Amino acid sequence: MVERPYVLLSCGMSIDGYLDSAGDERLLLSNDADFDRVDAVRASCDAILVGAGTVRQDDPRLLVRSDERRRQRVAGGRRPTPLKATVTGRGDLDPQARFFTLGEVDKLVYCATGNLDGARRRLGRVATVIDCGDPIDLARVVDDLHGRGVERLMVEGGGRIHTQFLAAGLVDELQLVVAPFFVGDSRAPRFVGDGCFPWHADRRATLAEVRQIGDVALLRYAMSPRFDGR
Repeated sequence: MVERPYVLLSCGMSIDGYLDSAGDERLLLSNDADFDRVDAVRASCDAILVGAGTVRQDDPRLLVRSDERRRQRVAGGRRPTPLKATVTGRGDLDPQARFFTLGEVDKLVYCATGNLDGARRRLGRVATVIDCGDPIDLARVVDDLHGRGVERLMVEGGGRIHTQFLAAGLVDELQLVVAPFFVGDSRAPRFVGDGCFPWHADRRATLAEVRQIGDVALLRYAMSPRFDGR
């Protein structure tokens, strides 16, 4: 039996595989109905994890938005919104970012060993800073989350974190939303970068569901035998 959280990787991308444009303005890849679906997925999880680049660039809140879903979580003995986690090599995050300031939940920063002391000085008042090796070891991250009671982990990007989790074979489910347009700019961030992935032409992932949500398409892939179809 695998002793780690169920890992669900969630991503929206353009038809040509980009997460955003190359400009300063954030590119909206989805629609209101899908944003609500993502909110429901968040509410079903114990923790949400993003990379440090996403914290810096997007300044996400990473909270459950629906009042009813927050009430249901509280009625079930949980916090209104999942705990938040990020992974950083340098540890140079802004303690005033919404990741830290919003939500009455634990905030965890997994930092490379070499920059651990600096990260604790900078962020120790707003988050728990945890050593995750040097180089960063994502297996160590998910093991630590499991030890903190996280059974279901949602990974929301960006591309570097997607690449690292997928290449490490730590993903049980991939939820990929495809927007009906092209970005067409190689300077823009992609869904994943170069990597050696466990799934390839001779070992295909299993397509578990295809669903139209307004003008976007949701593709759900079973990436391990642990896929639960929820």
